[in-house]
Amino acid sequence: MSGAGAASEKIPVRVYGGPTTLFEYGGLRFVTDPTFDPPGEYPMPLPGDHKLVKTDPATVTAADLGPVDAVLLSHDEHDDNLDDAGRAFLAGVPVVFTTVSGAGRLGGTTQGLAFWQSAELERPDGGTVTVTGVPARHGPVGCEPITGDVVGFMLTSDDLPSIYVSGDNAAMKHVKEIAEKFAPVDTAVLFLGGARMPFAFDGALLTLDSTLGAEAAKTLRARRVVPAHYDSWAHFQEGRHEIEAAFAEAGLADRLDFAR
Repeated sequence: MSGAGAASEKIPVRVYGGPTTLFEYGGLRFVTDPTFDPPGEYPMPLPGDHKLVKTDPATVTAADLGPVDAVLLSHDEHDDNLDDAGRAFLAGVPVVFTTVSGAGRLGGTTQGLAFWQSAELERPDGGTVTVTGVPARHGPVGCEPITGDVVGFMLTSDDLPSIYVSGDNAAMKHVKEIAEKFAPVDTAVLFLGGARMPFAFDGALLTLDSTLGAEAAKTLRARRVVPAHYDSWAHFQEGRHEIEAAFAEAGLADRLDFAR
C-alpha cells in the first residue's frame, strides 16, 4: 500500500461504542473518553429532572483494553463521556489530558490543556509525541455555563502523520481554526451523531451532525475520518446510515473508516 492509505495504516484505531476509542501512536496507547457503564438513565447537571439515556452496552470493558499510556478526555461533566467505570479506569492511567477545569475537579494524574497548549510524551523508541489541546464548543455560542468546558486534541510527531480527536464540538468555526494550523490532517476522529435535546438551546446542535462532519473532513483535508460518539445514547439524532449518506453526497465516502 502506498500514499495516504499507507500513512493512515500507521495509526491503528478501534471504536468501542459511544466516544470510547483506542489508538496506537508512536508506540503509545491512547484511549478517548472512557465509558463502560451499562445501559440506563444517567442524571444531567442541568436544572430540572433531565436524564441521559444509554441504550446499548459498551463493546469492551476497561480490563479488555490492556495497558494504556494516556487518556484524552474531552470533558468530565457528562456521563456519556466519562461514567463511573471510566472514572475508576483513570486512576490506573499514567496521564489524563482534559480541560483545565476538569483537571481541577478530577485531580490524580490529570493534566489540563488550554486551547493551543501542548504537552510532550516520550515514545518508547526515544522520540516524542506532542499532544495539543485544540478548541471545541459543546453547543451554540454561549453554551459553556450550561454544557461546560470541552477540549479537542491534536497529536503530532516528527515522523508520523497527525491525528485529531474532536471531542464534543459543534463549532465549525473551531474546525476552521484548527485547519489553519494543522491541515492536512491524516486521521480525524470526529464525534458526530448530531446530538440535540429539545430542552437545551431550542434543540440546537450539541455536536456535529453528519453533514457538518463531511464539511469538517473537507476543511481539515483529512485523509481518513473515524466517526465516534454517534451511537449508544438516545440524544443522538443520526447514526451510521446518515453519516455514510452525508459523506457519499460530499464525495468523501472513501475517507470513512468505522474502525469496528
